[in-house]
Amino acid sequence: MMIRYASYFIAVLLPLLLFRWFAPASIGEIDFWLLWLLAMVLVALPVVYAEIALAYRSVEGPLAGMQKLTRESDASPIWRSFGWLAALVSIVIAALMISGASTGILNALTELNSTPDVPSFAVAAGLMVITVLLSLLGVAPLPIGLGLMLVGLVLGLVNGVPNIGFAMTDISLSEWARAVALALVSVGAGTGLYWFGQHLISKQTVTAVEADNLQTRSKAATRNYRATKSVLPIWVLQLLVGGAALFISGMSLPPIGQLLYWAGVLFVASYLLHYSTQQLTHKFGLLISVVISFVLALLLVIAIPTTWLVGILVIVSSIAVLLLSIFAGWQMKISHLRKSLNFSNEAFYNLWRVAIRLVVPLALLLALIGWVMQWLS
Repeated sequence: MMIRYASYFIAVLLPLLLFRWFAPASIGEIDFWLLWLLAMVLVALPVVYAEIALAYRSVEGPLAGMQKLTRESDASPIWRSFGWLAALVSIVIAALMISGASTGILNALTELNSTPDVPSFAVAAGLMVITVLLSLLGVAPLPIGLGLMLVGLVLGLVNGVPNIGFAMTDISLSEWARAVALALVSVGAGTGLYWFGQHLISKQTVTAVEADNLQTRSKAATRNYRATKSVLPIWVLQLLVGGAALFISGMSLPPIGQLLYWAGVLFVASYLLHYSTQQLTHKFGLLISVVISFVLALLLVIAIPTTWLVGILVIVSSIAVLLLSIFAGWQMKISHLRKSLNFSNEAFYNLWRVAIRLVVPLALLLALIGWVMQWLS
């Protein structure tokens, strides 16, 4: 049962987790909100449709699925790098969360006059070990993490919501870049998390079906399947939670609220490491994959500042989404995608195809240019 709702937990959690690194500087800019909404429609929505369609077509996780899909399409093996990048993006997000958690927990303990006499990197390393151990539990930590985070946020709301002064500002490429980045992190684009969630559901369904009834039920499922039934609930949930997260991203939490919130973050980060480990297991086996995820995430947390992690996340996730959009739009066979999406109206499919082939790559390239301009300035 928990597997079926994993994607919805992720849809709620990602905006709550990641908005604090992208939103506060622009929280009062009305034009930024409008650009974010535009990016959610033009970039995020087509990408989520692509992930769900490829998941349904491959019936595998992202890494194994891309191998299968590239063989089907006679496409270059270079497109399989999306699976590797998706695993890397999830590790970077987990490292960013744990880095923030170590800082937040130390700040909370300082306010409580209980600061431990250990270096900050040792705290981060200890939290990483805890997170890796929790990752062995699979999907189970997600609702626990969400519950702890919500309790922490409620304690912060007792102190009041930040007073935001709204105003229109000049629109620039750097503002578009931040809006696109926020839309991407809102939907977890580039992580393959929804692809993985759809794979888990399919795997669970196949396991539950008896061998003699498998073919009949598969045909019935194909007739009843609509990608929109999976995509729109996730996207609308992300939109609603994202709007709320924009309001509260600058909210200050009391020490106890901080501790609860960051404890919840660790539970959620464990699922991201579980996901990356499951992807790498396809190539390296479980034990080696756990070690790779742990070592890479630990190096990112200890050796790289949090602000740099944000930049790495923007670059890697943008490249991953660009690869996904070009592969789905230009490399996949039209008949395969049409069957996988199974839109009720041919016009919807044509709109999606234009968006994934042209709009998404162009929007991402403009966003990357905006980020480069912002970093250089």
